[in-house]
Amino acid sequence: MEAVSRFNLGEIVDIDVLQEIQVKFSEATGLAAVIVDAGGNPITKPSNFTKICTYIRSFPQGLFKCVGCDNRAGRMAMEKQKPFVYLCHSGLTDLAAPIIVQNQYIGAFLAGQVVLAKEDYDAKAEMIRRLSGLGMETEVLAELFDVIEVVPEKRLKAAADLIYIMSNYIVEIGVVNIVQQQLVEELKAKADLEATLHVTELKALQAQVNPHFLFNTLNTIARLALLEGAGKTQEIVYALSDLVRENLRDIDVPRTLEEEVKSAKDYLTIQKVRFGDRIQSFIDIDPKIMRIMIPALTLQPLIENAIIHGLEKKVEGGQIYISGRIEGEEIVISVRDTGVGVQMEHIQSIFSAGKRTKTHGHTTGLGIINVHKRIQHHFGPKYGLEMESEVGEGTSSHIRLPYSQS
Repeated sequence: MEAVSRFNLGEIVDIDVLQEIQVKFSEATGLAAVIVDAGGNPITKPSNFTKICTYIRSFPQGLFKCVGCDNRAGRMAMEKQKPFVYLCHSGLTDLAAPIIVQNQYIGAFLAGQVVLAKEDYDAKAEMIRRLSGLGMETEVLAELFDVIEVVPEKRLKAAADLIYIMSNYIVEIGVVNIVQQQLVEELKAKADLEATLHVTELKALQAQVNPHFLFNTLNTIARLALLEGAGKTQEIVYALSDLVRENLRDIDVPRTLEEEVKSAKDYLTIQKVRFGDRIQSFIDIDPKIMRIMIPALTLQPLIENAIIHGLEKKVEGGQIYISGRIEGEEIVISVRDTGVGVQMEHIQSIFSAGKRTKTHGHTTGLGIINVHKRIQHHFGPKYGLEMESEVGEGTSSHIRLPYSQS
């Protein structure tokens, strides 16, 4: 693995997005957090930094040691390929998770500034010893140390797992940006890139987990953790974990309809916590067709479209109906919502040849046309996606597939 990246973290991922991820993490865990580049230099504004670390960084030698410590911690986490718990140069306990794009280390997500509960270890005395000779007042250090939170190891490990998931999410955003940039360059150099376009669009769809969806989910987890026991929190965490795991599988490998329905249920579980009773979902699929193979990520884009562009805009909310049945020699899988609906002209524009509907981060347009094209790629031009909608009544999406009784 290369030690230094030719990529700049700020060029791959919007700094504002990184800042928002960091703030949400800090709010949810209570830990200090900052994101640094490959040289250990902060690229975000610190969140929830302790007064003692602010004091140490106000001294030139203290800041120099902090930057060097951040740099070493990030690289150690990179080598381990997982979160790394360590003592900083002043003796406080910190976490580090590497940010790696295309096998290149481009920075790290750092958090902590706490004291880990340990027997036979005088953390205050160790900190004063380490900082001696840097011009800091011992009385001030001792006073600021006394207000540092003592964290149990179990809580610290939970925070480490969360920071690792978030770092991987940052990587996925960066990969999508790089793939898109490479696609533009190749389009200028080659005349026929149909195959390359197909693969790249699939990868873009796979990694297109909207940042706002992740932020809303993390906020929900934090609120549930504070307001009640672990039951519902555990349910949504498991749903999110399974959903991310499925979305990161090889998108070119077909899955059973049963697996797609499982991912759809995980997605709806998360949205149910977010929207409450505003959105209700119903699934009714013939058990005979559960083992058929369909392209990966077929149902989720349609359900996401129904919620974001149909039901979320409706004050009273509504329902989503997911059904699957055999009609003669075809299988028809439908996603119907009772949302605000759209003009049929808009739907026709999505399917118009050579025309792509601009989106704002969600899967309408790009996601819908990809579902349609991937079905045709697997089963032929006779099959695919059909949509119908009526303003004020809702939208229906129908997937048509071949049915074989053998």
